[in-house]
Amino acid sequence: MNFRRLSARCLFAVLGSTAALAQTSVQAQTYPTRPITLVVPYSPGGSTDPVARQYATQLQKLLGVDVTIENKPGGSGTIGTGMVVRAKPDGYTLGLATNSILAYQPLVNTSLTFKSPDKYQPIVKLGSMPVILVVRADAPWQNFSDFVQHVKQNPGKVRASVSGLRTVPDLVAQEFNKSTGTKLRTVPFTGGSGEALVALLGNRVEATLFTGAVGIPSHVQAGKIRVLAVFDKGTYSPVPEAQSTIDAGFITTLAASFYIVGPKGMPTEVLNKLSKVSMDIVNSPEFKKFSETGYALDPKGPDALSAEIIRDTKTFDSLLKEMDQK
Repeated sequence: MNFRRLSARCLFAVLGSTAALAQTSVQAQTYPTRPITLVVPYSPGGSTDPVARQYATQLQKLLGVDVTIENKPGGSGTIGTGMVVRAKPDGYTLGLATNSILAYQPLVNTSLTFKSPDKYQPIVKLGSMPVILVVRADAPWQNFSDFVQHVKQNPGKVRASVSGLRTVPDLVAQEFNKSTGTKLRTVPFTGGSGEALVALLGNRVEATLFTGAVGIPSHVQAGKIRVLAVFDKGTYSPVPEAQSTIDAGFITTLAASFYIVGPKGMPTEVLNKLSKVSMDIVNSPEFKKFSETGYALDPKGPDALSAEIIRDTKTFDSLLKEMDQK
């Protein structure tokens, strides 16, 4: 009798498991059937905002459901990213993330659960942006050389707002200090590059290290700010007046990269669909046209993106050791 009851229970368990798997498969094949949330871990108005909205707009068009952007700033981007990583892996919660969040923050924040790509699901690389140095239009420095000389003569007194502690702009400042022998003091803001730029315009800092140039030309044309340098090689087309730090002889290697990620464990059908659609978006004429505002395109799917994040983690770790801050 007990054997029969046990056998029946095993049979029901197997049938229940099979039914659950079948239901999951059906849901994956019909995905999506309801709105998708794209979490942006910074405040509106920064360099992450335009690329997130461009991706969301095209994703909504291709998948046929609403895609809602939800800004969750704080913790240098880790709060919003943590929400994405902990979300149900059904494809309805995605997140915009950066290399500073995924490759750097786990090195300095031991409480983070997303220490490597095997703890979340990389989906696509949207592009990257160099960092630019911006000052107010009424600042005394007419060019990058003047600025460097002033910072050298006034160590620790010139403040540059950045989009968070140990974000790429903050780390670029450390590279800059090491390369030039200066002491430019960074002032991190949890609200992203938008808040950092507001601090400059409000005369609370002397400079800003801003990721990319989205929105910057309009401020230049309005006579509010002046762009002194781009931490990259050659001419940066959105702000061609910017002096290349590399061409000027300084070693500055970092740029900000932007990704789309999701929780680990999404059904294969859902991940495959999201990956394909996301690559279609990045390779689309609309996205390429949008990238001319300052994003360098470098399309990468899940596997290649995972490899890049691991590579950047090693780069950041090396920088930390050089800075003796690990």
